Amino acid sequence: MFRDQRLGGITLDGKRDGSTATLPEYVLEFLSSKEADRRIFEADLLVDRAHLIMLKEQGLVSAETCSRIIDVLDKLEERDLRVGNEEDVHEAIEKQVIALVGPEGGRMHTGRSRNDEVATCIRLAQRDQMLDLMNELISLIKTLLDLAGKNTETIIPGYTHTQHAQPTTLAHHLLAHADSYARDLERLKEAYMRVNQSPLGAAAFASTGFNINRQRTCQLLGFDGLVENSMDAVSTRDFILEVLSDLSILMVNLSRLAEEIILWSTSEFGYLELDNRFASTSSIMPQKKNPDTAELARGKTGSVIGSLVSALSICKALPMSYNRDLQEVTPHLWRGMDWARSTVRILNGCVSTLKFNKARLEESSASGFSTATELADSLVRITGMPFRIAHLIVGRIAASGHKPNLPELDTAAMEFAGFRPSEHGFSVEILEKALDPRSNVALRSNTGGPAPTETKRMVSDRLTTIDEEKDRISEMRSRVDNALDALKNMR
Repeated sequence: MFRDQRLGGITLDGKRDGSTATLPEYVLEFLSSKEADRRIFEADLLVDRAHLIMLKEQGLVSAETCSRIIDVLDKLEERDLRVGNEEDVHEAIEKQVIALVGPEGGRMHTGRSRNDEVATCIRLAQRDQMLDLMNELISLIKTLLDLAGKNTETIIPGYTHTQHAQPTTLAHHLLAHADSYARDLERLKEAYMRVNQSPLGAAAFASTGFNINRQRTCQLLGFDGLVENSMDAVSTRDFILEVLSDLSILMVNLSRLAEEIILWSTSEFGYLELDNRFASTSSIMPQKKNPDTAELARGKTGSVIGSLVSALSICKALPMSYNRDLQEVTPHLWRGMDWARSTVRILNGCVSTLKFNKARLEESSASGFSTATELADSLVRITGMPFRIAHLIVGRIAASGHKPNLPELDTAAMEFAGFRPSEHGFSVEILEKALDPRSNVALRSNTGGPAPTETKRMVSDRLTTIDEEKDRISEMRSRVDNALDALKNMR
């Protein structure tokens, strides 16, 4: 009697349904997702176990059958599933269970569809990847903050439009990168809340007539809540789109750091040197030290953005509820996540081993008349002239292309302001101070400014914040691990 009943393409004696097995090999290969499913093998075993425990508690599966199936799940390894022509890992696991337990093994799929099963597995695997990425991002932020703390007094040129603008400090510059990654971390944390929701129990899309307990499987698997609507639960992949969006933004931010490492390591800039572990030499030019890792970090940004665009294109205009197109979305998630995580780790290594040419940075900080803004500000503060007039005066002096002196300043001021600054308290000493990059930086102690006093405060505040974030993510991980550890001890 059992041999004639079908269950997801598998007969209840563990053999393939003949109707599916007659498909040509190239069709089976086209339909298969087994290669991508490697990422969710462990998650699938957890989902099977949680579903079984719930079925037993609801009286839908006997305690003996539940225990026998779990014994098989405990012994299954990925290599056991690499034979046969099953479409996916879910079917391969079920085939093994039925083969080893017998027909009763088919009860594992009671009240469940592959639709809600795969959606749950993806979320389980994705949340682990996200927690790992968040910890790796915290490590990069911490590296930048530690380096900033050592360079609050290091004067460097600041740029707008890739041209010398105003002097700043290396700490100020590094803090800017750290703050952008802190926002990336916040985005990932917010997305995690929407990823960590359970679709299990939605079945194919219209729930099930069996008396299941969705809240129980949600609890057993360490989810924070349910994707309640059963149609939405199996058909939405917006949680993948959101994470890929966040990864793309993260990569764009990382690419800015990568680009600066590349530029600043050139002979033209000469501001830093990459450690040999993160550079390579030319195959023909022995003098070269190429920033290969930073260049690949820059390049992988395009790959992650491509994963997002691909996933968006696949999901666009899909009708409710489940469609096989969604099978093509998940590989883009795994690729995007892998590229983002490896880029964070590589740039963390790059930054932690950088050697900065501080003398060259400070020398360059005064290039291009980068103290012009402070000279204009000083004219306003000392003489009381309007800023726009001071801007015109300093602009005229800047056009000369050399460091101004007080007589030259007086001449330009007479043209635009009608008086000489030297006759209103503007001295040679004030002029020299206005032109000094270090004095420029020290004056800019407003909130968020580059002054050493302010960057020291920012580093201290952010180190405290990042330690708190690390604790929060550790708590998130512990909630999941505790739930899964308890599940693994249940039979």
